[in-house]
Amino acid sequence: MDVILAKPRGFCAGVKRAITIVRQALDNHGAPVYVLHEIVHNTHVIRELSGRGAVFVEKLEEIPAGSVVIFSAHGVSLATEKQAGQLGLRTIDATCPLVSKVHRRVIRLNRLGYDVLVLGHKGHPEVVGTCGHATGAVHVVSSAEEVTRLQVADPRRVGYVTQTTLSLDDTRDMLIAIRKRFPEISEPERTDICYATTNRQNAVRELSSRIDLLLVVGSKNSSNSNRLREVAAHRGVAARLIDHADEIDPAWLQGVKRIGVTAGASAPEVLVAQVLDWLRVHGAGAVREMAGEDENIVFAAHSDD
Repeated sequence: MDVILAKPRGFCAGVKRAITIVRQALDNHGAPVYVLHEIVHNTHVIRELSGRGAVFVEKLEEIPAGSVVIFSAHGVSLATEKQAGQLGLRTIDATCPLVSKVHRRVIRLNRLGYDVLVLGHKGHPEVVGTCGHATGAVHVVSSAEEVTRLQVADPRRVGYVTQTTLSLDDTRDMLIAIRKRFPEISEPERTDICYATTNRQNAVRELSSRIDLLLVVGSKNSSNSNRLREVAAHRGVAARLIDHADEIDPAWLQGVKRIGVTAGASAPEVLVAQVLDWLRVHGAGAVREMAGEDENIVFAAHSDD
């Protein structure tokens, strides 16, 4: 078997920034430092940070007054920010800057009297946080079919934002339906789907024509990792989402000549290396990396910003 590594893959700038903020907070304040929700959706990262003294909670009420709390890379609502202050917590915001940009657009559209459509997965932390910045009408849209059922105040005053980790294919279908229903829709100058999501999906799209099986390294609750698996599956390629190498079933390799390996934006490269080691033990030959886009984007991380 030959193995082709997708490029780019793995950590994006927003994930690196969020993890760095937690580490810096632990260095500056000592353990425990509390994190509201998972800082990023990866079990390996959560386990590593927990071992250093980060405590992950689902509700602010679980945190003792005066403690440091970090908001995850997915962002939180305005109500959550206010509640943290009322509970006497010291807050650090690790929201990805690209998600914060989406929040600002929601606020701006509502101030102009627009209904805002949030294209995304209902209940996902990023979507919940984005809707929580609305000061007016907001609607979550998860499929093209839902567009026809939308009730808005004025069809001429509607705008949209998207979850940053959506599938490009699924978003395209929703936008076709939205533009048909609301011809005067206010669109962002550039897509809200982040550069890392776009680049990783495009790499898998190109890789899919050259492989028999795709292994996506990422956790089950990682939206962008799930989308990578779907991109390959939609192109007729067997695709598996795995948290780590031990989850690989040798039966998947039957009749496979070429395996593609990629990783979601919240999955560390060490997990990819372990997958490659596993594949070599089980008969993989040459391992090469596809030609792909170099990512040089860096977001500054300040644990007390």
